[in-house]
Amino acid sequence: MQTTPLIASLADQIVAHIRTDKLAEGDRLVERKLAEQFRVSRSPVRSAMKLLHDIGVLKQSDGGGYMIADVEAAQKLSLESSSAEEDEKIYLTIADDRLHGRLPERITESEFLRRYDLTKGRLSKILLRMANEGWIERLPGNGWAFLPVLTSLQAYEDSYRFRLLIEPAALLEPTFKLNRPTLLRCREEQQWLVDGGIWTVSDAKLFELNSGMHEAIIECCQNSFFIESLKRLDRLRRLIDYRQMLDRQSARGRSREHLQLLDLILAGKNQEASRFMAQHLEDLSRLKTVAREVRG
Repeated sequence: MQTTPLIASLADQIVAHIRTDKLAEGDRLVERKLAEQFRVSRSPVRSAMKLLHDIGVLKQSDGGGYMIADVEAAQKLSLESSSAEEDEKIYLTIADDRLHGRLPERITESEFLRRYDLTKGRLSKILLRMANEGWIERLPGNGWAFLPVLTSLQAYEDSYRFRLLIEPAALLEPTFKLNRPTLLRCREEQQWLVDGGIWTVSDAKLFELNSGMHEAIIECCQNSFFIESLKRLDRLRRLIDYRQMLDRQSARGRSREHLQLLDLILAGKNQEASRFMAQHLEDLSRLKTVAREVRG
């Protein structure tokens, strides 16, 4: 099962619900009620409960659905979530240091440990994430090398000009084939953001949701040059995008635009969607690059 940011967030909310409402082992969780409480459809709630079942917090009940299996496991997961929040802060600090040239191109694990006061276990998780996201790679031994990223506002602006060339065009490719299940999942995630998730989601997860949606759309064109170009660009712009994040009210407006865009594509209105995509990227570029320099 793919664990998306929405599913992970819902799992966290279900654990918080167990804790704050002082639920006991054997208490049944009702999928419909949780969906209403968190203002999402039942499908991601079901996936979140499956995730909690797989790690021992929930178990299947005789009448179907899930019940609480281990309250202590839920409490432990809550503590792990707090640790994850700390890891997120360190991750973003490293990203900021990299963006502003405060880290050398090559760095050892011992230097990471000393600079950020980390345990080896926590550092390993953070390095694995950075490597998976494509902005650092392991060297022979215990060293690491940072990979190229966008570091100037001009390069960031140029990246939007490039996106304006390929993303609207991809919607008009003759090989375009709608991947309805994937785009419906993206729509559900964007609706979750509009319905309130925007206020609690981390910057990194918000980037994943939004860039993931754009990548899911361009993958429908089945042109490998378009697809790989956008994915590579997303890897390059990731760090600078953390510094150029919109305020959450503006970000919510962009998520509403994402819903309009996805609805046009799902309805087969690709010509309109292409024009909408171009305007969306123009507006987004203007909002994110209005400052003279990357915010420090």
